[in-house]
Order: sequence, then structure tokens, then C-alpha cells
Amino acid sequence: MNSRRRAEAAGQAWHIYSQTLGPDTPGLMTRMRAVPRMVKAVLRGEYKGLPYRTLGLLAVGLVYILSPLDAIPEILVPLVGFTDDMGVALWLAAVLVKAAGDYLEWERGGRPTVIVGDVVD
Repeated sequence: MNSRRRAEAAGQAWHIYSQTLGPDTPGLMTRMRAVPRMVKAVLRGEYKGLPYRTLGLLAVGLVYILSPLDAIPEILVPLVGFTDDMGVALWLAAVLVKAAGDYLEWERGGRPTVIVGDVVD
């Protein structure tokens, strides 16, 4: 990985972590523990802050990282193969940290059932 890509990866990782450092924001471990609850709430239709499309992309990204089949295999081109997995992993982490923080805010706010823009009878 060249120095520019390393710097970009380090910057992205720092941005992800810095979202958890605010005085009134949940920490990283609190957010990670909230992910299973968030997924369950999305699948039950209770939480509408994370679209099904994004949840599906997260699942595909996780499968991509865990599967032995890659777009750029590590065996053929080790450095580049690792880089694409790292990029997907950083994207997954960024989306999960942000989404879990939003979910925890929603949870602490009393779990409103009315979303702005929804039609209420």
C-alpha cells in the first residue's frame, strides 16, 4: 500500500473513532453492542433510520470480507488484495459506527413511532 493510501486509511479510521469521542456521544463499545439490537429493530420494522438497502449492502460487504473468493485475490496480488478488503472493512466500520450512533439516539429519545413525512391517520 503506498503512503497516500495508508494516510487515507488512517484518516478514515481516525474519523470513525473520533465520532465516538464526543462528551455526549456513545462510545465505540456501546455502539458495537447496539448493532444486533439495531438490526433486529430494522428487520421488525420498528426502526426506519437504516434502509433495508444499506443493511443488505452491509451484509454483502461482510460476506465479501469473510469469503475466500475476492475480486482481487490475496494469493495473486497480496498487497492489492489486502487493500480492497481493508477498504470494504473501513466502509463497513464507518457505516456501522454512524448508524449505531443514530440508533442509540433514537432509542434514547423514547423510540418515536412517527417519522417525519409519514402519513398519520
